[in-house]
Amino acid sequence: MDTPVQTSLDPRYSAAEAAPVPWADAVERLRRAERWLVTTVRPDGRPHQSPVVGAVHAGVLWFCSGAHERKSLNLAGNPSVLLTAPGGPGGLDVVVEGTAEVVEDEPLLREVAEAVVAAHDESWRFSVSGGRFHHGPAVAVVFRVRPVVGFGFATGNPPGQTRWRFGAS
Repeated sequence: MDTPVQTSLDPRYSAAEAAPVPWADAVERLRRAERWLVTTVRPDGRPHQSPVVGAVHAGVLWFCSGAHERKSLNLAGNPSVLLTAPGGPGGLDVVVEGTAEVVEDEPLLREVAEAVVAAHDESWRFSVSGGRFHHGPAVAVVFRVRPVVGFGFATGNPPGQTRWRFGAS
């Protein structure tokens, strides 16, 4: 996954002996997460959150959703998104802000489908056609999210909050 241009530890929320968490550790947490939480914004400004199966591939984060599901409808109007991989007690919670975009390139989607299986298991094997993922009767739009800023909340000992900034953010 792309390397952040800046990594910093926020001393306001970190123990004196805490150190910034390397981005590679955050990527590993994202890869191992059973589910991510996707937060989008409804047309009236209210938040919407939903669990999704995600994957890390080609330097970006990927997830899918039915075209008529609330998160897809929200992203059509406002592509801003938060992806969260909870780490549990004593772990690393990772939150990534970015912009979601629909991807329909079928060779790339086949690679992403393989990344989903590698991250999870065969029960999440998607076929690809018409620029969409297919799983049984379900058809899903696939979203790519390039990180803009990320946060790592180390909840163990020592606790700390790391910020990763990407690109010109």
